[in-house]
Amino acid sequence: MKRRVVVTGIGAVTPLGNTAEETWSAIKAGKSGVGPLTRVDAEKFPAKVAAEVKDFDVEQYVERKEARKMDRFTHYALAASMMAHKDSGLEINEENAHRVGVWIGSGIGGMETYEQQFLTFQERGARRVSPFFIPMLIPDMASGQVSIYLGAKGPNSCSVTACASGTNSIGDAFKVIERGDADVMVTGGAEAPIVNMALAGFCANTALSTNPDPSTASRPFDKNRDGFVISEGAGILILEELEHALARGANIYGEVLGYGTTGDAHHITAPAPEGEGAARAMDMALSTAGVDPSLVDYINAHGTSTPYNDLFETQAVKSVFGEHAYKLAMSSTKSMTGHLLGAAGGVEAIFTVLALKEGIMPPTINLQEPDPECDLDYVPNEARQADIVYAMSNSLGFGGHNASLLFKKYE
Repeated sequence: MKRRVVVTGIGAVTPLGNTAEETWSAIKAGKSGVGPLTRVDAEKFPAKVAAEVKDFDVEQYVERKEARKMDRFTHYALAASMMAHKDSGLEINEENAHRVGVWIGSGIGGMETYEQQFLTFQERGARRVSPFFIPMLIPDMASGQVSIYLGAKGPNSCSVTACASGTNSIGDAFKVIERGDADVMVTGGAEAPIVNMALAGFCANTALSTNPDPSTASRPFDKNRDGFVISEGAGILILEELEHALARGANIYGEVLGYGTTGDAHHITAPAPEGEGAARAMDMALSTAGVDPSLVDYINAHGTSTPYNDLFETQAVKSVFGEHAYKLAMSSTKSMTGHLLGAAGGVEAIFTVLALKEGIMPPTINLQEPDPECDLDYVPNEARQADIVYAMSNSLGFGGHNASLLFKKYE
């Protein structure tokens, strides 16, 4: 028998706030975290804006000496994980440590470390490269460090599926608990990609918005969208087997019901026409949960603000939900957070469970001139109160990776 899995803790570091609470308050208010690009010299790039984490102090969580042995994406992961762990009220000790696991994804990993150490290599030679270079660089190190700091000795892994990494990690962690290999999983995504080479690469393949106005650059489903806004941060959830959570009186945000993951087998960056792969992922999440599509009230869309993604995701939703697609609501919180790449799924899963718990659908801001081909209800510009029972979160990544999570309000 499949074990039931619930969310009992959340933590986040985002351009909208350095806690999940600050971030969610900004989301409900329709605030944007996008601003001028400052982490690198904006004059070098056609993209002039980014959604950067602000006023973050890693030393609130880790001693400076240890923090220097980690890339910034791991800093974000550790902070968000520690907040989520504290929020859950879970005590990890010798008796249960082997039943608590970690599964945190990152699409790029320590690219900032790679840049810095390569410059050191060029200028000063191989002997001056940090002995911590590899452990700082590899994407699985967020999971590794979180496991060490929390004392979690259960399954420890990392999904690297580009922009689907966070959602795949949560789905994979959900399956670990569902099949009985752990009772608790610390899971989500982390990313710190605002560095020269990432900007150069994304600009070269014309994925980023070149709109210089921070307030309107991220505009999913709008006719005038021209690319995504790069972002950074982490979103972490504590997943827990239901009876385990009830036995300790845990606060429950919502229940994870289904998970779908598919491949497009189409193109390295472009989504499959009409969102065929995304449609199969959503259908898989619904079918594995045994939930009829007509019951879904809200979808947190991948919604990147790129021409193809928004159109094909819209078409995929119509394919899966039929006429019900016009009755449900679907919004893109990337209009406010920008695109956190491998961390997007973690942050957006948090938004989805909070939407269920509080009965609030986040808005899609900057939706001023709707694309005629994107004709669903995208909750334009203002949050909406609604009774939400079933909600879905989608993530789609380079390489043709598609992932969908289905959540239910816990009652």
